[in-house]
Amino acid sequence: MTLPAALLIDMDGTIVDSEPYWIASEHKLVAEFGDTWSAEDAHSIVGFDLLDAAVQLRDRGGVRLEPPAIVEWLLDSVIAMCAEELLWRPGARDLLIEAREAAVPCVLVTMSWRRLADAVLSAAPAGVFVGSVTGDEVVNGKPAPDPYLAAAALVGAEPADCVAIEDSPTGVGSAVAAGCRTVAVPHVVDVEPQPGVTMLATLEGVRLADLA
Repeated sequence: MTLPAALLIDMDGTIVDSEPYWIASEHKLVAEFGDTWSAEDAHSIVGFDLLDAAVQLRDRGGVRLEPPAIVEWLLDSVIAMCAEELLWRPGARDLLIEAREAAVPCVLVTMSWRRLADAVLSAAPAGVFVGSVTGDEVVNGKPAPDPYLAAAALVGAEPADCVAIEDSPTGVGSAVAAGCRTVAVPHVVDVEPQPGVTMLATLEGVRLADLA
């Protein structure tokens, strides 16, 4: 059995159940500016680079702030919610621990910015991640391939030898564009089946052997 060279794993909605925190924060921010933000609006930007999402909140949600300020506001809100309760997605911790024990490196690949990623990394089981790529550290965010190319390079692996795990169409598009073997575990938004993408309902019970 040949194990993946690395697991490249999304954060929000894939290993931690933080997407509801983002959506609640978006609704609160838009409401502060007297506008409305529908569930459809919120779902349409799941997985986006945060600055791209902020542009949508400004242009469609009437938030009269510049995109960097919108991102910082949202980060403050989501980090506070995560500090109160950080919910792990089913099976995520077990898979990360198994990878650590098997010496398969795991890299966190998220469009959240460094300060939120570090908060999640600090709450993860010790040593399960060897590195991370965040949205404020890449020129082109998801769905561009850059984040996954950077993650593979970080561990000196070819993207085609890595398995990427994602929950959103934007993230899946990024991983596929990078040439990774890709597993989609939809959560808040649907992911359309496509060639080269393995669809799973959950990571519960998933083991490295299943990804070999």
